[in-house]
Amino acid sequence: MTFTASRRSAGRNLQESESMQEDMVPSLQFDVERLQPLCPIDGRFGPRSQDEIPLRALQFKRGLLHEFRKGNATKEQIRLHNLVQQLPKAIIIGVRKGGTRALLEMLNLHPAVVKASQEIHFFDNDENYAKGIEWYRKKMPFSYPHQITIEKSPAYFITEEVPERIYKMNSSIKLLIIVREPTTRAISDYTQVLEGKERKNKTYYKFEKLAIDPNTCEVNTKYKAVRTSIYTKHLERWLKYFPIEQFHIVDGDRLITEPLPELQLVEKFLNLPPRISQYNLYFNATRGFYCLRFNIVFNKCLAGSKGRIHPEVDTSVITKLRKFFHPFNQKFYQITGRTFNWP
Repeated sequence: MTFTASRRSAGRNLQESESMQEDMVPSLQFDVERLQPLCPIDGRFGPRSQDEIPLRALQFKRGLLHEFRKGNATKEQIRLHNLVQQLPKAIIIGVRKGGTRALLEMLNLHPAVVKASQEIHFFDNDENYAKGIEWYRKKMPFSYPHQITIEKSPAYFITEEVPERIYKMNSSIKLLIIVREPTTRAISDYTQVLEGKERKNKTYYKFEKLAIDPNTCEVNTKYKAVRTSIYTKHLERWLKYFPIEQFHIVDGDRLITEPLPELQLVEKFLNLPPRISQYNLYFNATRGFYCLRFNIVFNKCLAGSKGRIHPEVDTSVITKLRKFFHPFNQKFYQITGRTFNWP
């Protein structure tokens, strides 16, 4: 069954698409200027002969690809289904504690997206990078040729060598950065490390002692959680290799409270037909977060480690940090063209 773009409504319920045949092929009209090769190594995003992207039914995709991911497929089955391991056409490069896992899992709701389940750490790890591009490809999940593979490794954003390495693989790749209010992100970063220390019965400094230099009483820029939140400094390094048009900034705070509009912006950036709807997202009052609905029988919430309760931090330290980040935030707004309601 085929549906033209003119008949597609923005609020189409995903249940309707699940009831269709496995090989439904929506015909889509793309902005010619945006229809660019995402990954020259793997060929064009869509079929070469027409501006169409065939989409498998969501339920079929989940079941079959899950079996292949578990290693239950023979080479003959892989060949018959025309499955491949593709290099990613988009990468979530950061930011740590910005919501990278939530973004990846939510994008995986889209039937044209297949995610790498684990962080690969190919470009930021010298040992892994030395294994070569084919090693990297083999770490990717099986997918249909028309689907796009996405991986996320938030350490990419802050690692100096990564922009050049990714550029050498694919100079036209799409890059996703998800950010939160910088001080909140830094405290979240600290909280995750603190939990790890406590699990091993180790002691750890209070956030205030790490974030503020005791000798100068100024913000300690040597503290990694603080440095990571200076987004503009890291982005400027990436802009030496990629134009700003190849980046999309996701509002991590909004993704928590109102995820659908953020996901629709990402769909547009990736030139994907709109498929994620409110049906796919439901608020779990017990967890206090949105969970994912793939179909009638398969729901998923993020791991319990997400949404850790932050320790109380001295308000004067929070004020000092926000004042410190403010000029960097303003420059970040100017470069990206996206403004956030950060103090």
